[in-house]
Amino acid sequence: MCGIVGYIGKNPALPILFSGLERLEYRGYDSFGFCVLDDGKIDFLCKEKGKISDQCHIKNSESSGSIGIAHTRWATTGIVTKENAHPHFDCNQEFFVVHNGIIENYKEIKEKLLNEGHKFSSETDTEVLAHLIEKYFDGVLEDAVKKALKEVRGTYGLAVVSPKDPNKIVVARMSSPLLIGINGDEFIIASDPSAIITRTRQIIHLDDNEVAVLTPDNFIISKQEKENDCWKIADKKIETIEWNIEEAEKGGYKHFMLKEIMQEPATIEDAIRGRLYLEKGNAKLGGLEIVEDRLRNIDNIALIGCGTAYYAAKVAEYMIEEYAGISAEPDIGSEFRYRKSSFNKNTAGIFVSQSGETADTLAALREMKEKGLLTIGVTNVVGSNQARETDAGVYTRSGPEIAVASTKAFIGQLTTFALIAVYLGRQRDMALVMGNRIIEEISRLPELAREILDTKEEIKTIANKYINYRDFWFIGRKYNYPIALEGALKLKEVSYVHAEGTAGGELKHGPLALIDENCPTIAICSSDSVYEKMISNIEEVKARNGKVIAIATKGNEDIKKIVDDVIYIPKTLEMLTPILSVIPLHLFAYYFADALGRDIDKPKNLAKSVTVE
Repeated sequence: MCGIVGYIGKNPALPILFSGLERLEYRGYDSFGFCVLDDGKIDFLCKEKGKISDQCHIKNSESSGSIGIAHTRWATTGIVTKENAHPHFDCNQEFFVVHNGIIENYKEIKEKLLNEGHKFSSETDTEVLAHLIEKYFDGVLEDAVKKALKEVRGTYGLAVVSPKDPNKIVVARMSSPLLIGINGDEFIIASDPSAIITRTRQIIHLDDNEVAVLTPDNFIISKQEKENDCWKIADKKIETIEWNIEEAEKGGYKHFMLKEIMQEPATIEDAIRGRLYLEKGNAKLGGLEIVEDRLRNIDNIALIGCGTAYYAAKVAEYMIEEYAGISAEPDIGSEFRYRKSSFNKNTAGIFVSQSGETADTLAALREMKEKGLLTIGVTNVVGSNQARETDAGVYTRSGPEIAVASTKAFIGQLTTFALIAVYLGRQRDMALVMGNRIIEEISRLPELAREILDTKEEIKTIANKYINYRDFWFIGRKYNYPIALEGALKLKEVSYVHAEGTAGGELKHGPLALIDENCPTIAICSSDSVYEKMISNIEEVKARNGKVIAIATKGNEDIKKIVDDVIYIPKTLEMLTPILSVIPLHLFAYYFADALGRDIDKPKNLAKSVTVE
């Protein structure tokens, strides 16, 4: 992994490929490469370590070929070297492959190919694909690709070109996103819409087990039918990307992360638009209507996500159990699929992913579907694997999120879960008056979020005050315990300092051993049902000479007497406080990292969408 771009048409391919890779930089990568063909010959071949921005001369090369593939790599198998960068090729440099995913059985395939006399030039799993295609090639590139794929086990989104069968690109997908952009007499292949949005908004999503053959004039997509091991032409629908190029640019902000934090009020507005049923005290969620009757009968929910999405699931646990009266259990996607779970037939799974392509979350989804259980998706990306594979779902409508560290998408997930909690609660015992109260308060959230953003300079000042510290502790209780985890994650992601999040009541069970004057604590201490308990936890920290930054409810002046700094959030219902309390934590992490001069939008070692396990 991490990013694929391909082009076939009438124009020089290299500048288009280069621009596409630039737009995929936000996903995170450590090396990149290009292969361009012209008149059946290799016109341009380049593989480099580092950043594309350091190699701007590439797009100004004299290459005129109109067919090409390109890739940004985030190292998985094999260290960061030019040799391990994509495209990978066979012994004679006649078949070129770019690939996202993991070939799980590559070692045994490689050993077999070595015994047959193939010579390898990289440490990667991807290179076996090029050699397999070479092995099976008999004049038609797509036939060789299909035969090669029959031997591999794992995940892939890939594109292949060859001077042995010029004037075509062959692409294939299995559990790794890949789409085809259509723009008149040219086609662009990409793993992410942002790579093609400057040239077209008309796209076709490839599904698993599909192979597409693109020529300068046309394309054909075929799908493998497992039952009889044959290929049939797939009838595909052309879709339109719903956002525009301006949404994928910084718009005057220093970083995408700051832009996306400042978009959080609008994210809430988009998530709730047309979904608030005020007179009925309910949420109108059209995506759940087809499973409405099944939802009435569920008595247990598994909430599955990874990273920030998992923390959204933990907040949802409190919301759903308290207001819908349904047992809810959050779990990490990468752990869920490897443990034996006991669910009855009235269990549903809710799967949370910004991209809808998170490999571990998708694996958990497929595990639950295999058991015949109801599956619900909460995702941001229309047409994603998760959106297509779940029985029903709710889009968060957060728009494109470019920064690797998720901010506004997390806000969209929390807001969506608040709506789902009301929807499920009103199916059960939630009274109309309670539904009305929650819905009315949800409608106020955009305004309240803007109040917090108006204090961003104060938050910046506090962040700058603490930039010399290298250890932080985040604490919260109940609804804000997951927000403590999220705050710590954001700080470590973008600033590279050590940060831990924990439940406030767990301090005395170990973490207090680390608290001293060199380890500040950020305490989420809103005026709610656990306020007094949080005050006790703050006093435990202060008794160990620890500094405390409190996230407190506006109007609480008493807290200033016991903490070092206070960031205020407006008053709201307890279940909705996470949507507000996380905003200053996002800003704190941003300003802290900016003061340290970090590469905020593209933190080291991280990728935006984790499409491998």
